[in-house]
Amino acid sequence: MRAPQIIRTAAGEELVVIPKSDYDELIAAYSEAEEDAADLAIYDARKKELEEGSNAALPAEVSASLLRGDSLLKAFRKWRGMTQIDLAKAAGLGQGYLSDLESRRRGGTPETLASLATALDIDPAWLVE
Repeated sequence: MRAPQIIRTAAGEELVVIPKSDYDELIAAYSEAEEDAADLAIYDARKKELEEGSNAALPAEVSASLLRGDSLLKAFRKWRGMTQIDLAKAAGLGQGYLSDLESRRRGGTPETLASLATALDIDPAWLVE
């Protein structure tokens, strides 16, 4: 970075003149710092939720399953170690219907999703929108 040139206006205000390449570097560094600050804020919020025992954060196993492409319902079922038949019976549903819900071929009613949440022992807000 070259030394900046300082210019004083008639009103006494100081202006700094720097090469465009230096300006671009400063803008890039600022953008990166803003992104880091945003990431840190998200981290702090999630850490606080975990410390307070909030159910807002998904279990790590569920998140990993979602990243592999599973639906949220399937991810929770696998996390609970249940088969489709186990969950369908516990929720009073047919296994074929549950399969359709998990594969996103069908959408469940709020009542059905609440029953599934109860059978999975999770907060219904995770499944009922």
